[in-house]
Amino acid sequence: MINRTAVTTALLAALTAVLAAAVRSDGYDTAPAVLAAWYAAAWALFGAAAWTLRRVPARHVAPLVLAGSIAVATTGLLAEPRTSTDSYRYAWDGRVQAAGISPYDHAPADPALKPLRDRWLFPEGAACQGPGRARIPSDDPGTVACTRINRPSVHTIYPPVAEGYFLLVHALSPPGSRHKPLQVGGAVLAVATSALLLYALRRSGRGRQAAYWAWCPAVPVEAVNNAHADVLGALLTAAAFAALAGRRRATGGALLGAGIATKLLPAVTVPGALSGLLAKGTTWRERTRRAAAVLLPAAAVVALGYLPYVLLSHSSVFGYLSGYTQEEGYDDASARNRYALLRLLMPDSWALPAALLVLAALVVHVLRRGDEDRPWRGALLVTGAAFLLLTPGYSWYALLLVALVALDGRWEWLGVAVAGVAKYVGGRAVGDPNLLGTTAYALAAGAVAAGWALRRWRPGASARTPERPARGVLERRAG
Repeated sequence: MINRTAVTTALLAALTAVLAAAVRSDGYDTAPAVLAAWYAAAWALFGAAAWTLRRVPARHVAPLVLAGSIAVATTGLLAEPRTSTDSYRYAWDGRVQAAGISPYDHAPADPALKPLRDRWLFPEGAACQGPGRARIPSDDPGTVACTRINRPSVHTIYPPVAEGYFLLVHALSPPGSRHKPLQVGGAVLAVATSALLLYALRRSGRGRQAAYWAWCPAVPVEAVNNAHADVLGALLTAAAFAALAGRRRATGGALLGAGIATKLLPAVTVPGALSGLLAKGTTWRERTRRAAAVLLPAAAVVALGYLPYVLLSHSSVFGYLSGYTQEEGYDDASARNRYALLRLLMPDSWALPAALLVLAALVVHVLRRGDEDRPWRGALLVTGAAFLLLTPGYSWYALLLVALVALDGRWEWLGVAVAGVAKYVGGRAVGDPNLLGTTAYALAAGAVAAGWALRRWRPGASARTPERPARGVLERRAG
């Protein structure tokens, strides 16, 4: 008889080895095709490990998921950030705040902040050679000055909870530790998310789903190695939906507000938090009470998070946000291959209105037909659809989606995360990155449609049955 636990453990060991090789590889700029191949192998091993976990004895699931989460997350610590320079801005924002200066008041290249510069974030001379360096003005005309921080001439756009996290990491960091504290922070948050998912899902008999987050290759790459703050937003959002499913609406709303005040993207999950609000049989008074119980704490946390920065800052606390949305083409479909799938069916000028119309229809569907006991399902639908409609090019955005997949169990949505990786990394290895990105998102949409059809026409494949235990953690009623 095959030892299922041993098979899954072996696949996890192989996954860890491949992720370690991918992180240690400096292929993003020098050999993107090789790096894309490492990522493809990692995703294949992840899928195989998650599949075999279905046959592992229940008593082994939680230890295996958590041990695998630690092993996988640790691989992200093996090298400096490889495919993104965002964490250097995080480190800078933490340093600026520690000096008593609002991070929203000055761009990194501002001469007023020169006393805070060092040779790690602001190299000179020969150290400015190579990728990941942005030139900045130098006092000495004969000296080349640069910075590791991207977009050094614009103000930060990160919301207040993220900025508080950057300050906390800076305060806890030993002198000269450079990029490592943010990576360690990302690893801690990633494993904490795994533990939260295990706790929330285990008593309902769905603990295996936590592996969709715990072992996902996007986590060590984006949450740990690149140290993206999205991992904090994903953790807070997952905690929010666990609380909401237990009818702890005020707690869930406050946690969701903290997630929104971390990266703004979790705002797309708000319709899921209000699942079933407009269902038949509910009175307007009940609807108002339910909505207020979630939305008021969420809004209060966002407002209170911004308040200190509003009082201390002389510039807008939204920083480069409007410029970023324009730069990324959200108002111009052809600028960065936005709305790629919609543009296959209609003129470019129709893409944005069509995306808004589809999203509005899905929001109404979730509000009317969503399951209050499983609010993450509506959140996953709206979030995943937003990704398919907007076709973003940054793979770390999908960390939120991966956490929602783990809560809901509909693994076919992970294809959307794969599409983001294909567009961001694989696109550098081909002649037409837009074609690759569009193809990847089209395949992801096909996988989602196939999963929907399978669950609709094969009742035995539906995840609904095991999701309704008599008294699971998520179904416990308050009061």
